Amino acid sequence: MSKDEIEQKATLSRQEVARWLADLAKAIESGGTMQVSLTGPPVTLELPEEFRCELEVEPHGDTVELEIELTWPRTRARARHDAPTAATLARPE
Repeated sequence: MSKDEIEQKATLSRQEVARWLADLAKAIESGGTMQVSLTGPPVTLELPEEFRCELEVEPHGDTVELEIELTWPRTRARARHDAPTAATLARPE
């Protein structure tokens, strides 16, 4: 993992995951910037008008892994840790 990469892991209830994903969808729909976090300090991202999307489902014995990947080019700014944002997406409480 590079110094710019951030990985966060958390165990959430079904309701918390649904709320977190709904907040993510609203932030993407609104555009501009958003802060995203599960467990640590939020990361600020500038959002594009278009994303490259990838969906991957991997069964692993008794578990299933679902990966949703959104990719977009860096344009004006890189991920920042303390900039003002239009939307904040944090772990549901």
